[in-house]
Amino acid sequence: MEEKKAAVLVVDDEERIRKLLKMYLERENYVIDEAGDGETALQMALDKDYDLILLDLMLPGMDGVEVCEKLREAKATPVIMLTAKGEEANRVQGFEVGTDDYIVKPFSPREVVLRVKALLRRSSKTKFLETETTTKNVIVFPHLMIDHDAHRVKVDQREVNLTPKEYELLYYLAQNPDKVFSREQLLKDVWNYEFFGDLRTVDTHVKRLREKLNRVSEEAAEMIVTVWGVGYKIEVDSAT
Repeated sequence: MEEKKAAVLVVDDEERIRKLLKMYLERENYVIDEAGDGETALQMALDKDYDLILLDLMLPGMDGVEVCEKLREAKATPVIMLTAKGEEANRVQGFEVGTDDYIVKPFSPREVVLRVKALLRRSSKTKFLETETTTKNVIVFPHLMIDHDAHRVKVDQREVNLTPKEYELLYYLAQNPDKVFSREQLLKDVWNYEFFGDLRTVDTHVKRLREKLNRVSEEAAEMIVTVWGVGYKIEVDSAT
């Protein structure tokens, strides 16, 4: 059976950058579509199920943050934001609306390819295609099951669609139930590379996680507990 080629949407208002990224990504056997503005990119992303979106922050009209925010209302497609060096505040805003990773311009095309590969490996859709049907790595709580081999989360037997970063945050907490993690520790370990960001990034992801779990089970959502002045934990007793 022929392996499915991952579909990637490259969004940048500079044609030169789009063509460069397309050339490098096509060498890796990805199928590439392009968009030069935010409105077009959002419509394409809603109309087609991409495996990943490379999204420039500064776009004419609708910027990358707004595109990601509107996309997240409908889909959990993995997003890597492309940002200029002086835009740290915007990067934080990007994480808050659901960006999974960011790359600072000017960038090496090889770095982009490596980041794309890493995020595709972590994303639920691609990971599920690559796994065996026999599952060994499963965390089971009342109302909540995390199948790490398949990168799938089920709440009361219903599958919940999470972004890669939302999934990683939930899995990280679930591996150590009742252990409290500070926001700083979560930023360092879940975002897994040097990122001096606003701690609201963690708060926003926790808020979205709770909202998604709560759509199926209030008990599952209540497992993610805020420990005021410290951080967050998965509390198993609250789900029983």
